[in-house]
Order: sequence, then structure tokens, then C-alpha cells
Amino acid sequence: MTVLSKSVGEYLNRASWIRKMFELGGQLKKEYGEDQVFDFSLGNPDLPPPKEVGEALREIAETASQPFAFGYMPNAGHTHIREKLAKHLSNEQAVKLEQEDVALTCGAAGGLNALFRAILNPGDEVLTFAPYFVEYGFYCENHGAKLKPVPAKAGTFAPDLEKLEKAIDEKTAAVLINSPHNPTGVIYSAADLKALARLLENKSQQYGRPIWLIADEPYRFLAYDGAGVPPVLPLYQYAVVISSLSKNMSMPGERVGYIALSPKMREKKELMAAIALTNRILGFVNPPVIGQRILEYALGSNVDIGIYAKRRKLMAEVLDAAGYEYQMPMGAFYFFPKAPGGDDVAFARRLLEERILGVPGSGFGCPGYFRLAFCVDESVIEKARDGFARAKAAYD
Repeated sequence: MTVLSKSVGEYLNRASWIRKMFELGGQLKKEYGEDQVFDFSLGNPDLPPPKEVGEALREIAETASQPFAFGYMPNAGHTHIREKLAKHLSNEQAVKLEQEDVALTCGAAGGLNALFRAILNPGDEVLTFAPYFVEYGFYCENHGAKLKPVPAKAGTFAPDLEKLEKAIDEKTAAVLINSPHNPTGVIYSAADLKALARLLENKSQQYGRPIWLIADEPYRFLAYDGAGVPPVLPLYQYAVVISSLSKNMSMPGERVGYIALSPKMREKKELMAAIALTNRILGFVNPPVIGQRILEYALGSNVDIGIYAKRRKLMAEVLDAAGYEYQMPMGAFYFFPKAPGGDDVAFARRLLEERILGVPGSGFGCPGYFRLAFCVDESVIEKARDGFARAKAAYD
């Protein structure tokens, strides 16, 4: 006898490899000690938040005795904070946004679910490029839709628009992209994004329904070597950007995110009203008030990305010395090397023998690779050096 729904029971059987490795790491740390386990499994930013976050909290504490300081507000968030966010995003996205073009959400995940509930019908399909963040599939299925992965270009992981065009059909409701990309660190080029927008315009006309372009951008702030992240909103009237404060302010547990709609969208008022509704009826009700207030005071501040750049350099040195094949990440805080021997699950187990935790590429819909999150102290990377070398040498 089971008390679980059929779908959730199946989810547990195919639970995220990221979480599996994270939990294995906890067991190893109990056995060997924290400093003897080298955990690259979870993209959990370890840097302290910017100083502006602490200043914001002190300001919030001083106003905590006021009536309704932590009360309900509009489901899409406080209007004056949305106004401030819209001005900030106008610069970032190179397009004029007003407060009615943005909504605050319970993290980027809450934003994706609120949007999906508003636009998806049972049987719809959402296309994304593989490898991809595994939770996307669950978010689609929450609303009766299905995630349909399309392989990215081999070797570069750039979007393969020819394969995408062949995959689009009458069931396609949206294309979901992520740049800078988890797990590869790729940044999609302006040329690819413009071509993607043209493709979706043509396909929307062909099928008589809008095909949404959804950009998941939590790593937008984290690009290296002077790379820029091209904006999506100016390119297409059915473009939507979703992001959060999780990575740039090291606040993943506070669950504050946002949705921004292209101002070119004729139906944006209708869609924003729907998002406010779905934010409520999905049980989020409204975004966390403390997180909104932090955003109000600290918007525009980021963690020190120079620290991530140093870790990226050291991680590359360690992998190079051991002879791994990989593409240097342009953004985010992940490496996605080829798995020696080709079997990513077997190689992840070999790394475990060295008390190193990486995530098999199979968990991202891309067997034959493995992911390493370098949002860890440089000492962890350095201590893992010999283990990476031994694991690789076992396949030479």
C-alpha cells in the first residue's frame, strides 16, 4: 500500500542526481570529517551577501514596529518595489520597462511555476536545450505539460536552431533557455538569440498561437573575461525573463525572484493579471516581504565576482594538470568536463572513492559528462587536486 500519488512516487525514483550527491556528501562528511570531503555537487553560493544586504536588514528592523510592516500586499509584490526593479531591468535588458511589466515571485522557481500555470494547457510541450536543469521537467509536469529536450550543438553546447526548428510542432507552447548556462557555463550569443526570436516569430504565425521565449537568468551577473550577456526582451514580443536574487546576492534561501515581460507584448496586461492570480492560487500568495525590502535597499549590489573568477582559474588548472577535456565556462560557476571512459555515472562513483562529489551529466540529460560546481573555497579545490588526478589516471 502506498500513500503517495503515482506521479510523485515516480519522481522519487528518478530524484535529482544533484540532491543524491549532496546527500552522499553529508554521509561522507560524518565519516571522514568536513575538511576531508570535496563537495562540488550543489550550486549553493558560499560567498557572504553584499554589505548592502546587512544594511537593509538593519533598516528593516528599525521599521518592524510599524503597522502592516510584514502584512499582505498585492500578489505580484509591492508596487513601489516593482517600480524600482523595472528601472533597474530597463538598463539591464536595454528596453523601457514599467512597474506593470514586472512581478516579484518566490524565487525564479516560483516565477517559472506561476508563468507556466498562466500559459500552459495539458498536453503542451516546452522545449529546452540539453543539457538542462533537471527541475524544468517537474515544473512543466506540475501543470500537465511536458518538457521536450533538444540536443545542443556537440562540443560547444550552443543552441542548435536547426534541431529546434525540427522539434517545434503544434504542441509547442514555449522554448525555455538558460544563459549563462547551468551546467555548461555557455553564454548564448546575440546572433543566436536573434535567430531564435525570428524562428519563433515564424513558427507562431505558422501554428496560429504564440510560442513563448522564456529566459531563465539567475547567472546573468556572473560572466568572465569581459563577456556580456545579450538581452532577450527587445528581441521578441512574447519574450519573458525570469530571475532571482539567489546567486548575485547569495540569498537562495530567501526565495525572491521576478518575472519581466517584453513591453512589445500586446497581451501583457492580461498575462500580468494572470501571473498575479497564479502566484496566489499556487499557494505562494505573495513574495517574501523581507526579501522584497532587501531588494528595495540593495538592488544593484552583487557579491564579489572576482572571487568566482579566481576559483574558475584554479579549477581549470587542476583539471588541466590531470588531463580532463572540458570547455572553459564563459559564465555561471560550473565546469562540465567529459567523463573519462564515457560512463558519467561510473566516473562519478570513481570520484566518490576520492571523496570528491560531482554530478553525472545524465542528471542534466547529457550522459558522458559530469558537473562540478566551483562555488566552494579555493582550499577545497586545491585539496581535491590529487584525487582528480588519481581518478583520471585510472582511465588512462
